[in-house]
Amino acid sequence: MVAAALICAAATACGANEPASADTPPSTSAPPPPPALPDPAAVGADELGEVPILMYHQVTAEPAGEYDQSPGEFRAELDRLYREGYRPITAAQYIAGDIDIPAGTHPVVLTFDDSTGSQLRFTAEGVPTADCAVGVLESFAADHPDFPARATFYVNNDPFEADPRALPWLAEHGYEIGAHTASHPDLAGLDAAGVQRELAQNVRAITAAAPGTAVTTMALPLGSAPADPALALAGNSDGTPYRFAAAMLVGANPAPSPFGPVDPAAVPRIRSGLGAVPFDSAYWLDLLAAEPARRYTSDGDPGRISFPRSSANRLDPRWSDQARTY
Repeated sequence: MVAAALICAAATACGANEPASADTPPSTSAPPPPPALPDPAAVGADELGEVPILMYHQVTAEPAGEYDQSPGEFRAELDRLYREGYRPITAAQYIAGDIDIPAGTHPVVLTFDDSTGSQLRFTAEGVPTADCAVGVLESFAADHPDFPARATFYVNNDPFEADPRALPWLAEHGYEIGAHTASHPDLAGLDAAGVQRELAQNVRAITAAAPGTAVTTMALPLGSAPADPALALAGNSDGTPYRFAAAMLVGANPAPSPFGPVDPAAVPRIRSGLGAVPFDSAYWLDLLAAEPARRYTSDGDPGRISFPRSSANRLDPRWSDQARTY
């Protein structure tokens, strides 16, 4: 009996050193908790502040229009935005209040009208040329990984010199594609049927070229709204409906917070004139730098809306459940 007990004990001890069977789940430890977000007051968070939505046309070696820049000027403006704490989001993210940027930084929306070749052109290898707008954005983002290549392109039919690679490339690389009408007319001069035809044809062309693309926002050609402004946001023509969350103007000041008094049918943008037009990007960036309390400053948490108590009167009641004051 004693010998049997000894044998049993020895067997048990040996078994304790054997690896666990395949049926025994490996021990796991709980993942570390995410880093705590800074206190909103510590970063001066005000998510009811203003958001610059910048409007560009051509990025070309010889700027001719008042909304054009050279590649060097465009990169210099990106560098200024980066140094002053701005981080890019799309127009669709802006109007949805989907602003996920680091605490203490400020959203900026880069928008491009008219879908010209200077905005997106490809090399023989099928990558954007270094001197087009997208090429400059991609290069800057590669040098500054915390400033992603993110922008909204408002396109007409046959965009980017009718290159069939363009819209699928933009969609695949995370850029927003927005509507700018089929042929760029003055919408104020069209009847209701004409307005709807221009926008429905435009949406149809975009989704045919880049299937699965959600066309969420639009920019008014010439900044001119139709006689019935509601038609800029929703309509139907030849069986193709369209519905946009926002319509962009041409100028001439920063946009309000998406959580504040924003009019989706008339979202203001800032022109990139570099002195060629009044109240251009340089003017407003200078002013916002001089008066930083005006800017939208993120608390780093996309699930809440933080702002000082003194700003509470600007909150749209729809967002009250996510509000946090200090």
